[in-house]
Amino acid sequence: MRAALLRREVGSGLRRNITMTVAMVLTTAVSLMSVGAGLLIVRTIDDIGALYTDRLEIQVALTQDTSSNDPDCTGPICFRLKNVIESTPGVEEVRFESQQEAYARFKELFAGQTVADVARPQSLPSTLRIELNDQVNGPDAVRAAVADQVGVREVIDQRDVVAKLFDFLGGVRDVAFALALVQAVAAVLLISNTVQVSAFTRRTEVGVMRLVGATRWTTQLPFLVEAAVAGLVGGALAGVGLLAGKFLVVDDLLGAIAQSNVIPPVQLTDVLLTSAVLVPVGGVVAGLTGYVTLRLYVKV
Repeated sequence: MRAALLRREVGSGLRRNITMTVAMVLTTAVSLMSVGAGLLIVRTIDDIGALYTDRLEIQVALTQDTSSNDPDCTGPICFRLKNVIESTPGVEEVRFESQQEAYARFKELFAGQTVADVARPQSLPSTLRIELNDQVNGPDAVRAAVADQVGVREVIDQRDVVAKLFDFLGGVRDVAFALALVQAVAAVLLISNTVQVSAFTRRTEVGVMRLVGATRWTTQLPFLVEAAVAGLVGGALAGVGLLAGKFLVVDDLLGAIAQSNVIPPVQLTDVLLTSAVLVPVGGVVAGLTGYVTLRLYVKV
């Protein structure tokens, strides 16, 4: 089929079913945007894991009596605990943080908040902050070393806090992929219906083309191109939606904690790469859906 004739047929088909075409484009865009959001969340989880792998600490909080009576960890209880931990396999370094130091860090973390004004140094425990060189076996070894030791109030594993963040992000990722799956089914059904309606409205032209010797591929090609064009436009809109979401929502909500290096920022290059992938995916999926529909239901 000549290119000019193909363009005319595709344009005519899209105009005849403009409302269904718009619905197909929007449904495809929402579906692909959900997939893109899920992929970006997976990338963010990987970046958080890489960011915290070497930064996570184990903290051994001391009891109130030990914290109040031993401000520099020279007393027998704190000194013995520190030596026990330092000799534990997997431990790189042990640092003592007094109540005053913990209070200064607390004031810095919660500066400007009411809780920073009501806190007192005596309400915070002294802590042995432990840096590990074995992130796999080190935490369990430390817990075993300080279990039932006098002067230990509790063992805090920063890994538990990060795990909660991972659980939250994993839940958001699952919701995004589930929404994408539902939207994908709706988009496929809508593309199939649109192709069938388009073929039905042009059944006379197609019949004439077949009578004068046109092949089945020639008569099907305009319908496939229509579906692919709608899919490409939907993919492009999904990419635009991801970019808008980054600048208007994500950066606004997470910008402050990303600048504090608490979590890694969502990189513009990742959004652009994901958006670029969604465009051909939309076109290919829509084209394949149109092809299967024509082969199974329309027979033009």
